[in-house]
Amino acid sequence: MVAMADAESLSELRPDLVWLFLSWVATFFMVFGGAVPYIPQYREIQRSGNTEGFSTHVCLVLLVANILRLFFWFGRHFEVTLIWQSIVLIFTMLALLHLCCDLQQSSTMSTSRHLFTDFDPRYFWAWSRFLDYIQFCLSFTMVCLLVTYLLIDSQLFVETLGFTAVLIEAMLGVPQLCRNFKNKSTAGMSVKMVLMWTLGDIFKTAYFIINATPVQFWICGALQICIDVAIFFQVFTYGKGAHEKYS
Repeated sequence: MVAMADAESLSELRPDLVWLFLSWVATFFMVFGGAVPYIPQYREIQRSGNTEGFSTHVCLVLLVANILRLFFWFGRHFEVTLIWQSIVLIFTMLALLHLCCDLQQSSTMSTSRHLFTDFDPRYFWAWSRFLDYIQFCLSFTMVCLLVTYLLIDSQLFVETLGFTAVLIEAMLGVPQLCRNFKNKSTAGMSVKMVLMWTLGDIFKTAYFIINATPVQFWICGALQICIDVAIFFQVFTYGKGAHEKYS
């Protein structure tokens, strides 16, 4: 009888352990999965020594969106998993920017330098040093901190902040979409990166819906999937010859 009771309790425990394991796996992919698509792009830039095919405005979009998302949490708490995801993405984008700045400095012979502290809108996000991008991020964070501190009790402000964060994030692929359209080529862009974007966005959107996160998040995911599909359409429209060696 005791053995039967133990067997029954073990059989009841197994589904809970499986669910716990799957939950941990999903959490791991949510935290680090967003950064994985940029590994092929980082390696491609390192290999080619050229940043022309990659739009650094992708980094701008993700940095702004994830900084805003962190402040949105103070007004409306959501899963801590998404906080860690934002932190990982911020460091990933900074690493990409650091690589791009190093390559641009080593490849250009121009003596002119464009600094963040020049406050020249013509050279916004086209600065000469990695330090300038850090200064922008810190300045933007301080402005967000001040505004959030003053307006944190306003529900309208909190919801607007959330929608702004996810809307900017939803536009992640737009800079790359525009660059491909301008060049009429996807050369220099990692097709693997876009494929991982798409798979990640599908997984992320399903995660948002299943975990009943604020509506802003799954709307963002749906928009991102649409933009990913548009970039894939460009890959096939401009032909395989332009991107074959980069995939």
